Amino acid sequence: MAFPNPSTVSIGLKKAAHVGIAVSDLDRSVAFYQALLGAEPVVRDESMHGAGFAQSQGLPTTKLRYATFNLDNLGIDLIQFQEPVGDAAQVAANRPGSMHLCFHVDDVRAVYDRMNEAGFEFLGQPYTFASGEVEPPAAVGTDVAYFNDPDGTNLEIIAPKGGFARSE
Repeated sequence: MAFPNPSTVSIGLKKAAHVGIAVSDLDRSVAFYQALLGAEPVVRDESMHGAGFAQSQGLPTTKLRYATFNLDNLGIDLIQFQEPVGDAAQVAANRPGSMHLCFHVDDVRAVYDRMNEAGFEFLGQPYTFASGEVEPPAAVGTDVAYFNDPDGTNLEIIAPKGGFARSE
């Protein structure tokens, strides 16, 4: 697949609207994200279908259920494809095409402890980037912890420092 040359083309997209996450069981995923986000979905158990929509997705047919959560700065669409049902992705942090969704927190250890007590399972202990491990050096001190949703989507909590911090 050929891509445009970035030295001659700049589309200039600047703002994300939402992230869509394909799930195997919408009700289970809604319960997980409700617990994680502490919020109700703004829409739940809605549907989409039709030949035109299927074509826009590159599929022969499409029928799906979905729910949407709105964060302050991003929407999360949970999408259960009923037709065609897809195979589970083989996701992992190091697999090309895998993505992760990262949540900004003020105190990773406090959120990690609270999530552990509530039954969320993490991939490992929280980690703080040390000098010599991360560029730019101003990002030293950034805390992170990683976990998965019920279908294996990679999720992260971060208390960013320096080069990892975003201006609001």
